[in-house]
This record gives sequence, structure tokens and C-alpha cells, in this order.
Amino acid sequence: MSFWGHIGELRGHLIRSLIAVIVAAVLIGYNINWIMDHIFFGPTRNNFPTFRVVNHFSRMILGEDSIHLPKEFPVRVQKLYQQFNVMMAVSLFGGMVLAFPYMVWELWRFISPALHPKERKNSVFMINFVWILFLTGILVGYFMILPFAINFGVIFKISDIIVPLYDLSDYTTLFLQVVLGMGVIFLFPVIVYFLTNIGILTPVFMKTYRRHAIVLIMVVAAIITPADVLSMMMAALPLLLLYEFSIIMSGYTFRRLQKKEHLPTTTS
Repeated sequence: MSFWGHIGELRGHLIRSLIAVIVAAVLIGYNINWIMDHIFFGPTRNNFPTFRVVNHFSRMILGEDSIHLPKEFPVRVQKLYQQFNVMMAVSLFGGMVLAFPYMVWELWRFISPALHPKERKNSVFMINFVWILFLTGILVGYFMILPFAINFGVIFKISDIIVPLYDLSDYTTLFLQVVLGMGVIFLFPVIVYFLTNIGILTPVFMKTYRRHAIVLIMVVAAIITPADVLSMMMAALPLLLLYEFSIIMSGYTFRRLQKKEHLPTTTS
């Protein structure tokens, strides 16, 4: 296929991916009231699963709940189209999350004809690994990091005179920053896999500069989360585990490449 033929083929995959995102966004927009009440503002309520688990163990150890969120989470709207803009943002990003597995599958359909049968078989695992990692990062951000960030923001007070009234756009920014940020960062092992495959990265390099990576991980965790230490540590912990997992993946890939290079070649 010519260069323009490849461009035309890629355009078809991109258009189908875009249609999938639009369809998923329309579905979310159609159910926006339920999604906002039960998912979007879910981490602001005491009955959120994360808070229930923490309070369960807190009662076992301390004899009382350690997390007490207010019954009301007052949210204000200052601009005329603020609610509409938030609805569009939630629908769009939610549609991208729902359609992400299909988008990855379309990408695989584009590159798979250029692969050898064995490479195509291995790539199926990697394609599934991509969307599983992304959705895992989304869940970690939603259930593990966002609730503690909200809890800190709610309970932190410098004066009893100040009455809390939270801005809808600020909450939306925090939600997308934490949840989508973790989803993107969880794709780090995929980047390590490709860099190891092309010879840029080695497991020895990752082990040698582990301390530097820890510092970088703490910086990234501080960027994704608000300023409180607990949220930053909750974000850094899975990233540290992800880095160690990436070292194992890089080592496996590196050994496989070395074994492949040392295989004897046959001549006809």
C-alpha cells in the first residue's frame, strides 16, 4: 500500500474511533443526572465505598469512624453556561474512557497487517494490556486518591467563620485531573515495553536510576493531586509499584530480545 493509502486507511480507523467516542458521550449525556449524582459526586458522600472500608477498619482499631464528611456538599455556579460546560466536559471525557478499549482495538487493526504472525499474536496481549492498564488507573484515581483529596479539602479549616461553598468548575478540574491523570500514568509500562523493544531502555538502567525515578514519581504525584501529603502518598504508592512492575517487564522483554539475537540463522 502506498503512503496515501496508509493515510486513507488510518483516517478510516480514526473516524470510527471518533464515532465511538461520540456515541459513548451521547449515552453519558443522556444519563447525566444519574451520573452526576451517583458517580461524579459519589466521593463527596459518607457512604462512598472507600470511606466505608476505611471506617470499617477504623472502628475495629480505634472504635470509631475516622472519616466524617458533612451531609451537605454545597456546590455553587457563578457563570451562566457553567453547568452546560461541565456537562459537556463530563460527557466528552467519559465517552473517551468508555470508548478507549475500542479505540485501542482500532489502532491494533491498523498496525496488525504489518506484523508477522508471531508478532501479531504477541500484540493481541499488549493491546488488551493497554486498555486494562488505563482503566485500572482510572479506578485507582477514583476510588483510592480522589476520596482522600476531597476529604482533606472538606475538613481543612483555618477559621470557623468561613462557610464552605465549592465551585463546580474547580471540583470538575480536580475530578478529571486525578482520575484521568492516573489513567494516563498507568500506561507507563507500555512505554517501557516499546522503549525496551527498540533498544533505548534496559532493566539495568531502570534499576540504576531507581532513586531518581522515586523523586520524579513524587513530583508527578504532587502535580496530579492537591497539596495535601496524604493524597500525594496515596498517588505515589501505586506509581512506585508500577515502576517496579515496569522493571520486571523490561527485564523480560530484554531477555527475550537477547535470546532472539543469539538464535542461529538458517541459510537455504
